Amino acid sequence: MKIAFRALSIAVLVLGAAVFARPAFALALGEAPPKSDVGMKNVDGKDLTIADVKGSQGTLVLFTCNHCPWVKAWEDRMVKIAADAKKRGIGVIAINPNDPQGYPEDSYDNMQKRAKDKHYGFPYVVDATSDVARAFGATHTPEAFLFDAEGKLVYHGAIDDNARQPKQVKSRFLADAVGAVAAGKPVALSETKSLGCSIKFRGEK
Repeated sequence: MKIAFRALSIAVLVLGAAVFARPAFALALGEAPPKSDVGMKNVDGKDLTIADVKGSQGTLVLFTCNHCPWVKAWEDRMVKIAADAKKRGIGVIAINPNDPQGYPEDSYDNMQKRAKDKHYGFPYVVDATSDVARAFGATHTPEAFLFDAEGKLVYHGAIDDNARQPKQVKSRFLADAVGAVAAGKPVALSETKSLGCSIKFRGEK
């Protein structure tokens, strides 16, 4: 019994490390969005860059996908935050860096369906090499990077503090950061741990 319990404890610790680990590299606060001129195919069939969606007040970059249960748990909130951001002059782009060879639910066709079904009011594009995600140092879906009007990173991390229970959210990390940026004010909490599924990078086995 003790051996089984110990094995279970180790498994939990390993899983926790996979979910909560900080990336070896992450875009630093104050930096500009990398690869902002790289064209990525949007669900409408057109190529878009991060620079194309830049708003007068800033830019919100969301690394996301279709299959991840963490994305599904946060998705309605992400859509609402994105809509609010756009109304307040912040451009929004959602980027799927996952390899659909291993995760068919993350295919382009399914991205188109998902964007339509969930009424995405923002571009949802394919990071065809996963190199944009790598340049950001993104490791999870979902993972948010918010840039101010000057193009400087002012928030990086999770959506809020409770993916599974929306009514019990106490800290609205991303929504609060969006509100601050839209008002031209400093972001109070600029970094949080990114929680979610690990990115399924293309070209890795």
